[in-house]
Parts: sequence; structure tokens; C-alpha cells
Amino acid sequence: MVEYWYSILFHGMTVMRNLTLKLGLIIAIFISVGMYPVRESNAQVRVRKAAEITSPIDISGLNIAGDAASRSFRQTLVDDLNRFGWFTVAAPGSGAFRVLGEQTVADGSMQVRLELVRTANRESLLRRTYSGRTAEARNLAHRIHDDLVQAATGRRGIASTTLLMIGNRSNAKEMYWVDADGRNLRQVTHDGSISVAPAWAPDGKRFVYTSFVGGFPDIYLVDLESGRRERIAAFPGLNSSAAFSPDGTELALILSKDGNPELYVRNLRSGRLMRLTHTRYANEASPSWSPDGRRIVYVSDSTGAPHLYVVDRDGKESRRLTRRGRDNVSPDWGPDGRIILSSRRGPHYQLVLIDPDTGEEMVLTSDPADHEDPSWAPDGRHVAFTRSSGGRSAIYMLDTLTGSSVPLSRTEGQWYSAVWSPR
Repeated sequence: MVEYWYSILFHGMTVMRNLTLKLGLIIAIFISVGMYPVRESNAQVRVRKAAEITSPIDISGLNIAGDAASRSFRQTLVDDLNRFGWFTVAAPGSGAFRVLGEQTVADGSMQVRLELVRTANRESLLRRTYSGRTAEARNLAHRIHDDLVQAATGRRGIASTTLLMIGNRSNAKEMYWVDADGRNLRQVTHDGSISVAPAWAPDGKRFVYTSFVGGFPDIYLVDLESGRRERIAAFPGLNSSAAFSPDGTELALILSKDGNPELYVRNLRSGRLMRLTHTRYANEASPSWSPDGRRIVYVSDSTGAPHLYVVDRDGKESRRLTRRGRDNVSPDWGPDGRIILSSRRGPHYQLVLIDPDTGEEMVLTSDPADHEDPSWAPDGRHVAFTRSSGGRSAIYMLDTLTGSSVPLSRTEGQWYSAVWSPR
């Protein structure tokens, strides 16, 4: 991953509109990926055992047809149940939950009638009929998984969500779109250039990212349904790290048009800009909104090393959040109010959870690899992140309750900066 960011750095240095802003761009990019000296931390990893939160579920009572689409449906449902941590598929006749019903196929369509029953008291938790085209058997399985999770736990599953990520299957760094199980990869951009910092709109139909396609680091808005792309920030210098407010009306973004990279908020309707930080001789990066839209967490190197800060939406009050770890970068404010970040602890970057109100933190990873660019899933439990080791970068999913992780990027190439879609 280091080579990837160096390529961005050197390319950016040659195309900046205002050459006096080169240093700000360099430092801002270094902040966003955490290339600073190491300082040790004594924080400990604390996770829950899978048995405490995972329930066995028996699906043998769901009769499945024998054609290829039906087999794909069943396998996808089994994989989803085992992958996302709420259930494990149990042996026939056992399990805390049972799925009963029938799946049929006729004239290119698939129908699934099912019931979810709690085994202990035979309580019916879900009774529903689903239908769709056989070509969309996997999507149907994802929907059913998510409904099963919601019926059993009260929290909707995430199998039907998607992720944006950056890949370099060619010489360019393009945006790709992939299902939450790492399958159905689709290329979104064909810029033939460098793409960084993707972020979803709250409606899940649009995203923003920074691209050098025009020769400069500008921010673009892409509509996934129409394919339309619009350049929405092209100020002199650096335009990067755009993040939608929870209501979708504003963007937090990093601009260096007035000197060093600073945090701004832009109203998408009026275009009005409001500058939130004024830190001379320092650089800001990686803003992320609180769920209520009242605060923004961001990275600043105003103390000489990158740390997390929280500022009110009106810019009136800012305070330092992180104290441990020399490099604290790439924050993402989760739906349950906790912030996840990448923090250099020892020789590697590890994922850390922090409560922005109390400062209490928990280190989630400890293996000898770099864990970067974390992004919350909408369930507030899972996180997508970049794992880099041995010269290879890939996207993984971390279960923050159990500490287990699985790979999501299945295709050759280098993969970075996955961001999880809303519902």
C-alpha cells in the first residue's frame, strides 16, 4: 500500500495548480495514510467470544429445488449465515432457530415461502413470501438473510449492502463496486488516472471521490443509476476527503486554496463554503461526521504528529481526541457513536475503537500487518479495512464483536480504501 500512496504523492506534486501548496499536499496525504515515526502503546485487545453472540440456525426445513439457480440461492444463504456472525448453520434437527418453508422456480422466476421459528418456545418470528428472477438468486438470498437477522436480533443484516473500493488491476487506480460478500465485482470509473477517498451519499445512490483525471486533485460526484459524473470542487490546490453530512445537504472536505490544507463545509445547494479550522503551519485530513451531524472528527498534525480532533459543526469548539499512538489517522464515525481509526502501535497500523465522549479505547487487531482505511458497515458491528502485508493490499471485513476477519477482495490486484454503503 505504501507504493500506492507514493504514486499519488509524486503524481500530485507534478500537477498542483499552485506550486507553493506542494508541501501541504504531501503532508495531508501522509496524514491520511499514517506515514509517521512509531511510538509504542500498551493498549490491549478485548473481544467477545463468538459463542456469546452467535446462534445456531437449522435451515434443513427449507426445501430447495434442484436447478442451478436454486443451488446458487441456497449456497449464498448458507454463506451469508456463516459469514456475518449472527448465526452459524446447524446440523439438521438442532439449532436455536429453525427455518421452514419451500423454494420453487417457474418460468424464470423464483419464489421462497419461509418461516423463522425460535426452537425453545416454537415462537414464529418471521413469516414471509419472497419472489424475484432466477438471475437474481443471490440478491434474493441476501435479502432473506438480512430479514432473518432482523427478526431474530432486532438489527437488520448487511448482506444486501455494497462497498466501493479502489483497485489497480491495470496501471490506473479506479473505483470498483462489490457486494458485501466480496462477489459481483463491477468497475465504476474509467479515468485512467489516480482515484482516492471515496465516500457514499446517505441515499446510497451517489458517491464522491477525488480524482486526478483532469490533471489536478479535484472532487467528483457520481450518480450510480445514471452514470453521470460532475466535478463539484476544483479550487486551486488540494481538493480531497469529501464526506456527506448525514442529511446529505452538506460536504465536509479538505481544501488548500487558502494555504495549508484546512477543513471546510460546503452547502451542496448554495455552494457556500464555511471554513472550520485555522491551524497555521499544520494540515488537516479525513473528516467524518457524527451520526447526528453536529460534530466532525478529523486528523490534524498541529502537534507535530497526526491525531484525531473533534470540532462542532459551526467550528466554534475543537478538541483533541487521541492521546495514545503516534499516528492516528483515517477515522470513521460509526452509527452507534463510536469512532474507528487506524493507529500505529508498534511497527504496524492497527484498528482502534474510541468513544469520543469518554476517550475510552479498544484495540481490535494485533497481527503483524498494516490495518488501514476502516469503514463502518451500517449495522455498527462490522468494518471493512485495508490489510497490507508482504507487498500486497487487500480488503478485509472485521467483526468488531468477535475479532474475526475474512477477506472481501477476491480478484488479483491491489485493493484499498473500501467504504461501506448505507442501507
